Amino acid sequence: MVNYGGFSWKRALGITRAKQRLARANGIPLTKAGRQHKLGGIIWKLLGLK
Repeated sequence: MVNYGGFSWKRALGITRAKQRLARANGIPLTKAGRQHKLGGIIWKLLGLK
């Protein structure tokens, strides 16, 4: 499904905002790429390289 800037039912129902609030509250991103990025940063910190 491709969205070219049109209507979004998830945004209209507030799902997008709820997910954003949840991710900010618990500090864990909800996207796969975000989780991988955060995990990579944690690993670098544990190794003392960042």
